[in-house]
Formats: sequence, C-alpha cells, structure tokens
Amino acid sequence: MWMLAPFALAGKLLSALRKPLGSLWGSVVPWFFWLRSALWLAGGKNTRLPPPRGQGERQESRGEEEEGPDLPTAPTSVNYHFTRQCNYKCGFCFHTAKTSFVLPLAEAKRGLRMLQAAGMEKINFSGGEPFIHDRGEYLGKLVRFCKEELRLPSVSIVSNGSLIRERWFQNYGEYLDILAISCDSFDEQVNVLIGRGQGKKNHVENLQKLRAWCRDYRVAFKINSVINRFNVDEDMREPIKALNPVRWKVFQCLLIEGENSGEEALREAQQFVISDEEFEGFLDRHNEVSCLVPESNQKMKDSYLILDEYMRFLNCRNGRKDPSKSILDVGVEEAIKFSGFDEKMFLKRGGKYVWSKADLKLDW
Repeated sequence: MWMLAPFALAGKLLSALRKPLGSLWGSVVPWFFWLRSALWLAGGKNTRLPPPRGQGERQESRGEEEEGPDLPTAPTSVNYHFTRQCNYKCGFCFHTAKTSFVLPLAEAKRGLRMLQAAGMEKINFSGGEPFIHDRGEYLGKLVRFCKEELRLPSVSIVSNGSLIRERWFQNYGEYLDILAISCDSFDEQVNVLIGRGQGKKNHVENLQKLRAWCRDYRVAFKINSVINRFNVDEDMREPIKALNPVRWKVFQCLLIEGENSGEEALREAQQFVISDEEFEGFLDRHNEVSCLVPESNQKMKDSYLILDEYMRFLNCRNGRKDPSKSILDVGVEEAIKFSGFDEKMFLKRGGKYVWSKADLKLDW
C-alpha cells in the first residue's frame, strides 16, 4: 500500500494549491502529518523522523544537534608576524627568530588584499620586532596600504618601541589606529632580567616618549604586559594610570613547544612560568585599573589568527605552532581550515572591540 504514497501525495498537494491562499495553511498542516506517517510506514520501524522543534528530548549541547554544513571562518582580526627578527632577547618570547625571511612588499600586499576580500576588518602587524626591517619603511608602507587602499577599519602594531622614530609618525601616523608597546615592568632592572634591556637605553623612559608621540599624532596608545616570575609581585597601578592607555593587555606567560620550550626552541621560558593562582592574584591587585584586559593561557592559546612570515596560519592547539599552507598558494578559505582558531574564545576574551581610532573619540 505504501507504494501508492507518491501518487496520493501529488493529489493532496494539487488539491491544496487550488484553494484560496487564506486556507492553504489549513491544508498543509494535515498533509505534513500524513506524509510523516507514510514515510514511517515505507521505512518500517527503523525509519524515524526527528520530532518537531520544541518536542521530544531537549538537546543539551551543540554536539547533539542536527549537523549542518560548516560555514567558513572569516578572518575578522588577523595578526601578521611578517618578520621573526628582533633586537631584544625576551626570555619568554613565543615567536622567535627562526628565520630571517620577509615577503617582498608586493606579495605581502597581495596576501593582505586576499584577507580583506575574505572578511578581514582588523590587521595587527607584529614580529619579532616589526620596525627592524628596512627601518620601519616596509611596515609603514603596509600600514598605509591597509588603511588607504584596503580601507580596513583598524590597523595596529605591536612593538617593543625601541626603534620607532618621530619621523615614522610624521610619515605614517595618520594611517595607524593603535600602537601597542610591550612593557613588562616599570623597574628597569626587571626589564634587563627579562631581556628588554638594550645598553644605555631606558625602556621605561622610551615608553613615555612614545606615549607623547601617540598623543601628538593621534594614534591610540596601548600597553601589552606579559606577567611572569620576575614581575608577578610588581604593583603597576600608578604607572599605568599615568600613561592612560586605551587598553592594557595583560598576558599570562605561555609555553609554546619549539619556540620557548623543548629541544628545538631558541628560548627556555620555564623559569618565567607562573601558576594560574599567581596570575589571578596579579589581576586582583590591579582590578581598579579600568583599561585592564586579562588573558590567561586558556584564553590566549587558540583565540588568535596568527599569520607567519610566509603567510601561513599557525595552529597552536597541540601546544606548538603547526603551519598551514600559505594563503598565497591555496587561498584564505582553504588555509584557515588548518588555523585551529577558536572563534568563540576570541569573542569571549573580548577580541572584538572598538578598534578604530575614528570610533574611539579620544581626547587628543
């Protein structure tokens, strides 16, 4: 009998369509339940349609939901480490000078244009030390390209600040939204212990000079600090308040195999590692600082889209940096599948924020 179901189905559908639109719904609902019964009879007891939405067992997790096609990850915010070279020797560095390679400018621009076409809204240039290559001119040209031609909402840089000159701000400051300077201590002796010392240059004094230049040339100023064994007990509240950055990003020292941990690593960061409880203690002491943005190891590890000097995404899910193929060879959509990017954690840690200086409305 069930073999006649297709003919009966056609008849019922035709009958429903002949009726005025106002009564169509009344015809379709009973037809739906008839179809459901017919299919059950056709397949026997082993065929089971899912219950209508809102009935049956409640699905407790995404893993129990009906699977649909995976949507491609959009590279909303990308961290491009275009060079691994650096003039500092920070003991906990997790992106070390394993190569001296830097893409030709035209190729870097081609990759950035591909990222923009795939949905990139923010680009962050980092290293290594991004101002070390061509005395910052290579970096400046990329910054200008991203803001002027790609018209990205946000262009930012993370630097140790030691190689930045005022002339760079004069030439490229208008195209830069945020400059983040790495500063792990306001005690110069601690900076030397960490590896941020450079002869007679004072890291803290240079930080204050850069703060003034950011104000003069209308660039939002940010500070990044890695909390480790040598600074975990330091009180940074007053210096941070005096500098008044738009954000103070506070990271827990992180081990990455092959970078600052293991036999193939150029750094050995074990001596810098602190416990989760020690990191929480530092945060508790500084909770009155309104611009503080904390990032534990758990929040940090998989919540960044990291692009290396060959424009390969780096997957950190296994505690090391496993590269994808270059976006220049296989495209963004294919390469990003191997990035290990945790978009939920990216949003949870506040990865998307007001990142354009035009929207920050700062009192310059």
